[in-house]
Amino acid sequence: MGASSTRVLTGLHDVELAALAAAGGRREFGELVRRHGSAVRGLLRRMGADPASADDLAQDAFLIAFERVAEFRGEGTFVAWVRRIAARLYLKRRAKDAQTVLEADPREPEPVETYADAGSRIDLDEALNGLSKAERLSVSLCYGAGLSHTEVAEALNIPLGTVKSHVKRGLDKLRERLAQEVVGAGSVAHG
Repeated sequence: MGASSTRVLTGLHDVELAALAAAGGRREFGELVRRHGSAVRGLLRRMGADPASADDLAQDAFLIAFERVAEFRGEGTFVAWVRRIAARLYLKRRAKDAQTVLEADPREPEPVETYADAGSRIDLDEALNGLSKAERLSVSLCYGAGLSHTEVAEALNIPLGTVKSHVKRGLDKLRERLAQEVVGAGSVAHG
């Protein structure tokens, strides 16, 4: 592929690339993978996959997406569509482990250090690691993969109220952490 055809692909919208991929365009689908691969792997890492597993699952999710690219209608973003595929794939492969995590994780999450210098910024992965495994999985599925609370409850085979509780507690902890970061940075900057 020449430099001019690469520029043409990078100038196309995801919906256009998906339509061309549905017509058999492997290069166009490759451009979609290039654009969104790291976002899909990042979601899988936030859900609890180790780096190698996240890479494998992301690759499998993109293979499924390639096979089903004609189903993508452009009603949402392409990356959200692939993230949902990846999240469901992760859940399918990890259903037993996820159920075990959600049933009993008696350990409290490790305390997360706070930073007092103004140059610091909150790291999402670090903040998510401050949540219990059940909270991290629920928050990642709802906000990272774009699944509804009902879809998460069905995927994890747990009550809807339990998912809502995990998400609320997780978000509350993340907000509290963010507020500590902002207050800590502000007191140093203004102190």
